[in-house]
Amino acid sequence: MTQIKICGITNLEDAMVAVQAGADMLGFIFYPPSPRYIIPERASEIILVIRHASPVTRFVGVFVNASLEHVRAVMALAQLDFAQLHGDELVEMVRTLNEPRRVSGNPLGLAAYKSLRLRNADDTRTQIETYRDAVNGNTPTFLLDAYDAKQFGGTGKRADWDIASEIARTFPILLAGGLNAENVADAIRTVQPWGVDVSSGVERAPGLKDHARVDEFIRAVKSMSDDRTVRSAVVGQRSKG
Repeated sequence: MTQIKICGITNLEDAMVAVQAGADMLGFIFYPPSPRYIIPERASEIILVIRHASPVTRFVGVFVNASLEHVRAVMALAQLDFAQLHGDELVEMVRTLNEPRRVSGNPLGLAAYKSLRLRNADDTRTQIETYRDAVNGNTPTFLLDAYDAKQFGGTGKRADWDIASEIARTFPILLAGGLNAENVADAIRTVQPWGVDVSSGVERAPGLKDHARVDEFIRAVKSMSDDRTVRSAVVGQRSKG
């Protein structure tokens, strides 16, 4: 089943709506220039409530060129499951975040995956070779987003699905970039990603979710998963016959 990440969460109401609609992951952006920025303390409060209501939900911190120390501190404060490194982070930082660590005697699940902005096929392959060992076989391994020379994300631009499809054949990826309820089924059909990531495509304003759009997006993704299940069952029955 295709995993669903609703990113750019800034308030408890939006988080609760996304989880109740069926989101698997919630993303919090810790990059001050972003209109979807949230302070770590507020994210921690939201996550505490959602964990109690939905223990299976996973939480992602989105960082852009932050220091290793800052990422670790925010991960610990907010009790995040993943660090999404969305800038020009060095491979050593990605590798270090994926090393097993213990804080105060308790396991701290610091799993980091790297965002890649798809400029072209050759550049993307180079990035993958740079980071593939550092991501340490994590799931997801990469997030694929549209390239923009001035912004690190949240542009609403569509990623290159042809490049993404090539990568998805080898790695469990999150597909981002210009997704919405109208095109996500086509994106899943074309790319076959492990999961999909949406932010601006389900907003009424930057950082504020449109609850109807959130529900429509998640239903569109789940309808694709249901369709796959039905088709697999039909194929299985035919093979038995």
